[in-house]
Amino acid sequence: MSNLPNCPQCNSEYTYDDGRFLVCPECGHEWTLEGNSEDKKIVKDAHGNVLNDGDSVTIIKDLKVKGSSSVLKIGTRVKNIRLIDGDHDIDCKIDGFGAMQLKSEFVKKL
Repeated sequence: MSNLPNCPQCNSEYTYDDGRFLVCPECGHEWTLEGNSEDKKIVKDAHGNVLNDGDSVTIIKDLKVKGSSSVLKIGTRVKNIRLIDGDHDIDCKIDGFGAMQLKSEFVKKL
């Protein structure tokens, strides 16, 4: 008998390998052994360092704040970032500005 795992959806023991995926013949569920690695988005800063939730970063370019006459200055430190999906992939709070979203290409990991 093979050492393939049971189906994560219906717990059937009759799973088989279909090349790229593992398949359950009882419920039709398909999955990979790597799990959700393809669902996880990797976010990198301007220098190619991988960013994680809770990291601290520094802004590397003066950024205009949309809807305001204010500017985020180069060197502004941002603590405890949170990674999100979308064009602006960092959600954070900046002292003096409040809640804001940033693009990872304009920050450097500390």
